[in-house]
Amino acid sequence: MANFSMWINGKEIVGEVLEKKRARQIYESYKQTRRDPGLLEQVDFRTFEMRIFPIGPGSEQKVQITYYQELDFDHDWATYVYPLATVTRREVDSRVTGKFAFALDLKSAVPIAALESPSHGDALVVAKHSDSYCQASLETPDGSLARDIVLACHLSRPHTGLDLITSKHDNEDGYFCLTLTAGEDLAKAEEGMDYVLVLDVSGSMSNDGKLLLSKDSIGAFIQELGEKDRLEVMTFNVQPYLAFRQLRPATAEAKRDAMAYLATQQARGGTALSPALTTAYKYADSDRPLNVVLLSDGLTEQQERQTLLELIRTRPRGAKIFCIGVGNDVNRPLLEQLAQDAGGLSAFLSHGDDFTRQAQAFRRKLTRPVATDLQIDFGGIKVSDLEPKALPNLYHGMPVRIYGRYQGGAEAQVSVRGSINGVELKKTARLEFPKQDLANPEIERMWAWRRIDGLLKQADHTGSRNAVIDEVVRLGEGYSIVTEYTSFIVLENDIEYQRWKIARNNVLRIGHDRQAQEVVRAQLETIRGRAIADLGPQPEPAALASAQRSAPSKVSAPLQTSAPQTAAPASAPPDRARRAFDFGVGSGPVGPLFVGLLLCLRRLKRKAG
Repeated sequence: MANFSMWINGKEIVGEVLEKKRARQIYESYKQTRRDPGLLEQVDFRTFEMRIFPIGPGSEQKVQITYYQELDFDHDWATYVYPLATVTRREVDSRVTGKFAFALDLKSAVPIAALESPSHGDALVVAKHSDSYCQASLETPDGSLARDIVLACHLSRPHTGLDLITSKHDNEDGYFCLTLTAGEDLAKAEEGMDYVLVLDVSGSMSNDGKLLLSKDSIGAFIQELGEKDRLEVMTFNVQPYLAFRQLRPATAEAKRDAMAYLATQQARGGTALSPALTTAYKYADSDRPLNVVLLSDGLTEQQERQTLLELIRTRPRGAKIFCIGVGNDVNRPLLEQLAQDAGGLSAFLSHGDDFTRQAQAFRRKLTRPVATDLQIDFGGIKVSDLEPKALPNLYHGMPVRIYGRYQGGAEAQVSVRGSINGVELKKTARLEFPKQDLANPEIERMWAWRRIDGLLKQADHTGSRNAVIDEVVRLGEGYSIVTEYTSFIVLENDIEYQRWKIARNNVLRIGHDRQAQEVVRAQLETIRGRAIADLGPQPEPAALASAQRSAPSKVSAPLQTSAPQTAAPASAPPDRARRAFDFGVGSGPVGPLFVGLLLCLRRLKRKAG
């Protein structure tokens, strides 16, 4: 969560992040005088609450919430999910009054083959202005907020190699995001594998259609298994239940039996994940890899978390755990941590996604060897504060993102080493870390968010977060990030911020972000202009030359925003392709934060329930 603004007396007032208790105390003090504060808090791992006071009967209050996220990449597909299916009470009316509109701009350094919406199909209108830039829009009267918007971008070739994105102001430490993606270096393995597919059938899975979504997902995965594979299907609530009580070859008959077993399952009872994992471990065979694929919302009892982390640590040799979160109401931090600690992957599925494509992608990762024991060296540049501190395993088509800080600016020799089935993998590339780069300020916040996430997960291994809370608060306030320990607060004017001695850190930070985004918008407008110029009848060369001689020059003023602005870059940001190299066959740098995804939502109004 990167910004919270309110419009007070027709002017945008940008919020600031404070320690959570202090922000709440300031907010409560204004309620007594019926003035205009706003508060945005993170309640837990899945819930944010926004408080605005007062809002009179029949009146309107304009607010803006900005958040940044990384796109999900897999081989030659990028997927974006806008989570709308978040209604937690059946009596809430999820329809909107008036118009529901969604618009986006998508820019990629790798040519775009297609942009589609598995969730909304032909309702999404796509305009392709060039091989690298598409626009899309979705607009419906009386639309529903009970269905996620899922967008899938198919690239013309796989995204592989090393990509570097930087952000640096003069005389300050720089920030970088290095994306590592393996391609044909991880050739397909032909040997069979063992799979224990573990499905959560506890009562919480009845909400939001999660059990149905899980059945569809696991069914699609079963159909992708090969003849040399073996499988077992397990369901669990407070205890595990087995379909076969043994590993069966993945024949057509076994697949039919597995699907029939899944069809009988109902959501009921509590959630106890530990017995299910303990039972899955019993299927380990020293001669074959064991993949435990867990489909769950992760909403287990809090006291079980430590037991689960210990179970992951003591798993059988050669066993990996892959966690798939279903729906939007999931304990994402827990599932990510379980998969990462077990050397596996985590993925999160929406109702609107293409289950077959996702199952094929997941299966493809598991049929190829994994690069383990990754190490990275930055020769020629001083880097610090890397996140994550220990690199995860590298799977085919799945990027590993490394955030960090650097000093100065220079061309560095970046070396990556790892092991593929005991054989050394080593790649080296020269990448430029510039002395100044104002084009990507968002990654500064993403570095801080990754660092906060790492601190909290590390603390959860010990059972107490007390030792890291102060650092989490420092990072949250310094980089304007909402956490479970920091909150956004909006006050009426700058005088009120001064009265409470609140530094205007976010005003400056969001100003940098908006300047960089304005440069991108100008680039996209130029591309759109070129595309439109090529439509319709074209003038004769002589007439065109005459028109060019007589046309007066015209300069457009930049779009103004209400937040204080810093100087825009003197020129467009450099092409990111020059700071990338190829691991194997097929290459192309794609920005890991948005791939040029600029999202605009208009008039999201729900009917009164």
